[in-house]
This record gives sequence, structure tokens and C-alpha cells, in this order.
Amino acid sequence: MSAQYPRILPLAAAFAVGLSSLTSAFGQELLVGQAAALTNPATTANAKGIQAGMKAYFDYVNAQGGVGGRKVTLVSKDDGLTPGKMAEITREFIADKRVVALAGYVNTGGITEVSKANLPGEGGIALIAPLQGDKSIVGAANFYPFRSGYPDEVVALVKEAANTQKKKLAIVYWNITFGPAMQKVAEEATKKYGVNVVATVQIDAAAQDKFDSVMKEAVAAVVKQSPDAVLMLISGRYSLEFIKQIKNSEAADAQLYAMSIVPPGDVVKVVGEKARGLVIAQAVPFPFSATLPLVSEYQRLMKQYAPQEPLSFSTLEGFVGGKITVEALKRAGKNPSRDKVLKALNAMGEYDLGGVYVNYSAQERRGWGQIDLTVIGAGGKLLR
Repeated sequence: MSAQYPRILPLAAAFAVGLSSLTSAFGQELLVGQAAALTNPATTANAKGIQAGMKAYFDYVNAQGGVGGRKVTLVSKDDGLTPGKMAEITREFIADKRVVALAGYVNTGGITEVSKANLPGEGGIALIAPLQGDKSIVGAANFYPFRSGYPDEVVALVKEAANTQKKKLAIVYWNITFGPAMQKVAEEATKKYGVNVVATVQIDAAAQDKFDSVMKEAVAAVVKQSPDAVLMLISGRYSLEFIKQIKNSEAADAQLYAMSIVPPGDVVKVVGEKARGLVIAQAVPFPFSATLPLVSEYQRLMKQYAPQEPLSFSTLEGFVGGKITVEALKRAGKNPSRDKVLKALNAMGEYDLGGVYVNYSAQERRGWGQIDLTVIGAGGKLLR
């Protein structure tokens, strides 16, 4: 028997080497990097929702064999809404050659820094579907947006105020991230559509240690003007606290308008039935009604791969970001690389996600491009 070992061992060794080379060629994970403010109260709901939606789609793809037999893995890092941290994380991702694309970034200030520093451009890597609606930011090199622009949301809300003949509009905005820029957009839109602005109130969101006093002062400044409508250019705990206080003030009957980054479910949790009537602009398709093939697929796969996650705009946005990313990886061919992914995206043209389209080319990168206005109805149900 011992004389047979020399013949068996080389065969075993050859098999092991072959298996090792097979694993290295086909088993290496395709990493997708996400930088997002996952724990800061101002952004955590949207950040975690996008993370969950993207991961659910990746889990589905991996259950079908991945992309070219390789698992697609989301690597999420928390920037805590700390200045400079998202840029630092992005540089870390770029330094890791296993990361073939970036996707699902959340934090306007951080994304702005990443854009201005041209990190995706210089790093030769795609940044897909960031939660950012400022076209001056997502127009940077290698950004591939999905959601409609923040300015589009603000203009749609101002038009709604004009169409419903609101006479006294108060504008509330914070002094960080998108606040100042969207305040200017709102100011221009109110002039264009003839909406009377009775108060423009800035919230100092940088002074987080003075949150309670800052919010009380902002609400008092609004109430003083007795508005019949309030346009809120804020999000996170600032929007929730503002809604809570205004609904318990003399201006409780004022029509409230919010941007898409305000999660309706969180509003209902905070103020209950008082949330009824709140109008929220939406920069991604409606996730609760399966009238689109995309939404039908999203609902089915979320139920299968993330049953603990409630349907929401943010999970749908992450799901779509994951779908675009996987499509780019597939079109990148054998052994996807950053350069191949970029070439695939730039050659994608009009891509049908399921009744919802994006259009990417070397000349122009356009996302969904539509705005829906929704309203919170009885029982906290969101209506179109």
C-alpha cells in the first residue's frame, strides 16, 4: 500500500493547485464601496435604508451565482457626518484595488467634498446612485446619478403652493449641506410663481449641542408670522422636531412641505395622526404600489431577502443603485475592473430598470428625472 502513495499524492497536489487557481480566478469577491452617515441622527434612516436595499439586491444576485461566478459584496463604512471623513473613506476605497465601484453614498456635505476633489475622476472609479440631488455635484466626473435633483423637488413644492393658492409661505432651512443652496432655489421659484414669502428662517444645525434652543427659536420665528404654509429644507431629527413642535403650536394648520429626504414613516412615529396632510416630494418611484415592473421586482425580492425591512423610498433607492451596479458589472465582461465598469456605464445608453429609465453616456449621465408629490393620509398611509 505504501508504494501507491507516490502516485496518489501528485494527483492530490495537482487537484489542490487546480482548485486554488480556480478559486483565485473565479471566486474572488467583487467589492462595492459605500460611504454613508449610518449612525448620525440626521441621516441614519436614509443611509441604512439604502444600505439594506442594495444589499438585498446583491444577495439575490449572489443566490443566482453572482456575476461571472463571483460574489458581489457591499462594503459599508460610516462617516458619521464628520467633515472630511467621507473623502478619507473614498481614498481608502480607491487604494483597495479589490473595490471595483462605489455606490449608495449618503451625506450631502461629504459627497460635495468628494465631488469637488474629483476623487472618482482621479481614482478612475464609478460612483453610482449617490443620495444627492444637486446637479452641480453629481455632474462631476464618474458620477452616475439615479434620483432626481433637489432643485426639481423644491420647485415642484413651490409650484404646489402656488397652485393651491397659499398666501403666506414660510421657508425654513438649515445652514449645512443642501440648505443654503436650496434656499436660493426656493427664493427664485417663489418669485417666478408669485408665492408670498413671509419668513425665511435659518436653523443653525452646526450647533448640535444647542439643538433644543435652536429648534424652539426657529418654530417661534415661523409661528410669529402666522403662515398658511411652510417649506422645510431640512431633514433628519431637525425636520422631525420641527414638525412635532409646529403641530403643537398656533400654526398647527399650516400646510407643511418636505423634501424627499424626510422619511414619512419617521414622521408618523413622532406625531401620529397629526402627520396627516404633510406633502413630501419624491425623487424616486413610489415603492408601495406595484404598478411598475421595477417596483414589483423590488417588493418581491425585499420580501425574500430582507423581510425585516419595511418598504420605503430609501430601500427602493438602494435596490436600484444595486441593480445599476450589477448591470454595469455584467456588461464589464470577464474579470470586471474599474476601467471596464466605467466603459460599460458610458456605453449603457438608455437602460430600462423596469418601466423606469436612466440614460448614461460619455457625454451625459441622466437619472430618473421625475418628481412625484405624495401626501400622508389617514393612518399614516402615504398617498400619491
